[in-house]
Amino acid sequence: MHKLVAVAAGALMMAPLAVQAQDADRSVAGGGISVAGWKGRVDERPAKQGKTVKDSKLDMMGGNFVMKVGPAGIFWSDANTAKGNYEVKAAFSEKAMKAQHPHSYGVFIGGNDMDDETKQTFVYCIAYGTGKYSIKHFNGWKVVSLAEMVESPAVKKADAKGDATNEIGWRVKDGSATCVINGQDVKSIPAADLVGAGKLASLDGKYGYRVSHNLDLSVTAISKK
Repeated sequence: MHKLVAVAAGALMMAPLAVQAQDADRSVAGGGISVAGWKGRVDERPAKQGKTVKDSKLDMMGGNFVMKVGPAGIFWSDANTAKGNYEVKAAFSEKAMKAQHPHSYGVFIGGNDMDDETKQTFVYCIAYGTGKYSIKHFNGWKVVSLAEMVESPAVKKADAKGDATNEIGWRVKDGSATCVINGQDVKSIPAADLVGAGKLASLDGKYGYRVSHNLDLSVTAISKK
């Protein structure tokens, strides 16, 4: 009897590990960033399975970015900066979602010290094909979640084929930052809750993409006004 219990317990413990192993970070053949002026970095520390941004591929085709993502990461251009009141947004299309669990994609703002991973600060809003969104900010490698997997009618769920397209962005205006998904405000955050010691350096700064691992995406260039 004791042996049976032990075997059953062992099987239960191994089940999550098996799922994780099936959804390990991949390495994309011919990986790297081929779009002039763009940079990227794996945004998990330590990088899982020793992967780097070169295990993902960022290219451009027909005016859209084509992302084949290995490890989760961020992508940006130093030319893309915003300050004061502004709006930024991009549309993400995921085809035939293949992941063991939903993966996310979205836009970050307030990027400062982006070339120093120990000092970097930024905040991102991301959506999932399950109809949920999250908001998190980085200070160095410290991550704080401001909204964790929140269900929202604004987020379009993947259809029967696993396809989903969501437009995700931010509106910074008069002392607050609002995550906007498919034209709907999903959460507004006062600047005082985002900027300060251990938080963001400023809502002014670079903007770019944040994507989870093992994703294939077509993404529009981020528009700004």
